[in-house]
Amino acid sequence: MMHLAQFLVHGPTYHSVAMWRHPRTAAAGYDWTRPELYQHIARVCERGKLDMLFFADLNYISDTYTGSLAPAIRNATQAPEHDPIPLLSFMAAATTHIGLGATYSVSHQHPFHAARLWATLDHLTKGRAAWNVVTTLNHNQSANYGEEMKPTDERYDRAHEFMEVCRKLWASWDEDAMVMDRAAGIFADPDKVHRIDHEGRFFRSRGPLNVVRSPHHHPLGGPAILQAGTSGKGRDFAARYADAVFAIQPYIAGAKALYEDVKRGAVEAGRPPSACKMLFGVQPIIGTSRAEAEDKQAEHNALVPLEGGLAILSGHLDFDLSTLPLDTVMAHRSEPKLQRMQTRYRTATGELLTLRQVAQNHGQSVGLPQMVGTPVDIADQLEAYFDEGGGDGFMLSPIYCPGAIEEFVDLVVPELQRRGRFRREYAGTTQRDHLNQDF
Repeated sequence: MMHLAQFLVHGPTYHSVAMWRHPRTAAAGYDWTRPELYQHIARVCERGKLDMLFFADLNYISDTYTGSLAPAIRNATQAPEHDPIPLLSFMAAATTHIGLGATYSVSHQHPFHAARLWATLDHLTKGRAAWNVVTTLNHNQSANYGEEMKPTDERYDRAHEFMEVCRKLWASWDEDAMVMDRAAGIFADPDKVHRIDHEGRFFRSRGPLNVVRSPHHHPLGGPAILQAGTSGKGRDFAARYADAVFAIQPYIAGAKALYEDVKRGAVEAGRPPSACKMLFGVQPIIGTSRAEAEDKQAEHNALVPLEGGLAILSGHLDFDLSTLPLDTVMAHRSEPKLQRMQTRYRTATGELLTLRQVAQNHGQSVGLPQMVGTPVDIADQLEAYFDEGGGDGFMLSPIYCPGAIEEFVDLVVPELQRRGRFRREYAGTTQRDHLNQDF
């Protein structure tokens, strides 16, 4: 059975650079700054029994393309992005079951702050919080914190220690530490609250945390953990810590290989394969007929400016693509940074793509496969990807907002339920309950 999550950004665009200017987005009176919008989306997705709402986030505006901020700002390529974490409480107040996840980078923070923040959110959401743990993606983010970007291995070594400190802090209050003996005047038992006295390579922390242990506390500590890195180090981190992994794989063969690798890593880390769910990103485009859906796809894709695609791709690669001719065959390039997205450089049949083609595709969906057709067609495509490629479900990304989200919930979810491929009811109330639900 599938798990489903809705991808969000606290900004004007998601995976589609064209989303903010799409006629259906404009017609809906879209205002991405309003908390009411996100409460509406949360209610819609909870009505559809989705596992979670997930916010991506970046801490920079990229100047990688051309060395200027102008292309990113002009095309709203992941700029601006407001902090999504305050929205989680707004959305929690409007819902009762759906999980609420957001990205929080460990590259320029101290684990005490992160542990405190996420423990508080775990309380406020009643166990529905999910933290997507990431490291620095682009040199622009490091520069915003007055630092140099560290090599991948060092970033992940730091992330491992970061998580270990957080776990110690989350466990610094015993489960029964709060006595609440009003007659005796004892709020908590001091013998059950512990310093951690961590002294590591990257961090020092005395502890204890000044947030009490959540009643939804996991044996390993804290909220549900998400991860989206697909490098070797990223996969190792996911296998050890993640409850769910978000991945982009345009083609089923790549999805199958990644799925098997992450599950194998979980076992090697001493966890059952089911402990780490794999959710692959998709971009559904739904019509009342296949022809209508194809027209909607063509309309959307034509709205994507080439400059916007080049800007967002440059940011993700951390490489200035203005230095290459547009007819460059990307698979023929040998620069280390350009190896990061090899799966985007070929079609499903192996045809090599030029920089122009790769950038245009990236602006449309950032590599997510577009699934196009009627609700029945979309369900067929999801089933085929799921059954052939492996994975435990999907992260859904709309081409316009909020209409595309509403269409999926109202049209595709019932079809998946009819086929017995998706839940009709939540079996529990926490994020881990949903991810571990045995259909």
